[in-house]
Amino acid sequence: MIVPRKSNQDLIRPRSRRNSYVLPKYPVPSLHETLDNYLKTVHHLVTREQYQTTKAIVESFGATGGMGELLQEHLVKRKENKVNWIYDWWLDTMYLCNPLALPVNSSPGMVFPQQNFQDEGDQLRFAARLICGILDYKVVLDARALPVDFARGQLAGHALCMEQYYRLFTSYRLPGQQKDTLVTQKNNVMPEMEHVVVAYRNQFFVLDAVVNYRRLNETDLFTQLRRIVKMAGSEDERSPPLGLLTSDCRPKWAEARKELIRDSTNRDSLNAIERCIFLLCLDEPIDVELTDLNMALQMMHGNGWHKNSANRWYDKTMQFIVGRDGVCGLVYEHSPSEGIAVIQCVEHLLCYMYVIDFWLFVLIPVLYKNQTQERICCLQERIDGQWRCKNLFLKEQNIFCFASSSLSAMQRKCP
Repeated sequence: MIVPRKSNQDLIRPRSRRNSYVLPKYPVPSLHETLDNYLKTVHHLVTREQYQTTKAIVESFGATGGMGELLQEHLVKRKENKVNWIYDWWLDTMYLCNPLALPVNSSPGMVFPQQNFQDEGDQLRFAARLICGILDYKVVLDARALPVDFARGQLAGHALCMEQYYRLFTSYRLPGQQKDTLVTQKNNVMPEMEHVVVAYRNQFFVLDAVVNYRRLNETDLFTQLRRIVKMAGSEDERSPPLGLLTSDCRPKWAEARKELIRDSTNRDSLNAIERCIFLLCLDEPIDVELTDLNMALQMMHGNGWHKNSANRWYDKTMQFIVGRDGVCGLVYEHSPSEGIAVIQCVEHLLCYMYVIDFWLFVLIPVLYKNQTQERICCLQERIDGQWRCKNLFLKEQNIFCFASSSLSAMQRKCP
């Protein structure tokens, strides 16, 4: 396992326990400071007359014994009772109360170095190694053993909160009519068996990452991916492209989900997707020139419903994409974590894959010519084919029209 580099500041910073720092609570600025900054902000946005009116209102609000002082007291009390007094408000305002569709509007994408796959086997071997690299990083996360980040610039040397790192593979965004919910799983003493959901040809399959309390190795994962591809290719009656529903605006997706969960089979399938570690999306070739722009669009929204947009589940925090044409990367749901946490994960992943390549193609052929790894492979239960949508289509006949029109609009926004 590749161990993340330790910070040299770990030796000089006080800690309450291993890799855990006592952080001060986020401060509440004084009422005078808040009002002064507000006036400075609006000064360049309004006319002189409007500014004078605004200034008079602000002065009245901040007067002794006024409403401003009362609300400031409530903020101070909120700070005392919460770890971070502003986090919930920021999360709701910036993300959870936003009704817009997640692709393009909220979820960023990231393109990895393009691969040169000669055949389907190369694609699946790369995907198996990618899964191993993610699970390797997750071991560090589960142990909460990441070295603490420190601020730079004016606050250089101050330890930073690391919680967003630990939400990367434990979070899911649940759609709601008025407001979404960010669900974060808590680690238990006896955790459930961990699994990855593989999306291929708009169908979803469960791939257990741990069997009999042992993590599958790369060879086993490759075998499982081959079986998934074979099952999807031989399917006579495929499930409808339900992944498209997650690309719709949030209230409409919440309405569709409400209809889906009326059936217990659908509830089980949704639960498997929502509780997985991450999604692995095995994409079909996009059949366009592989420019930087087209590869970025492939990561962000799959290049349309007729290509790979239904081969996603946008509510899941981390979706890693491996295309048959070598276009690889990820798209992530933004509310659990900022970009720096995702970048650190990707750096670890790419480093892991580079090191494994070196071992497999340089060292192991020399040192272990006749040795093979023990295999613990078994056929995994699949999700595909376990959706019951007849009543949904009867009641909501235009539900897929919503999703298709949303994806078409995205393409118009990103030509």
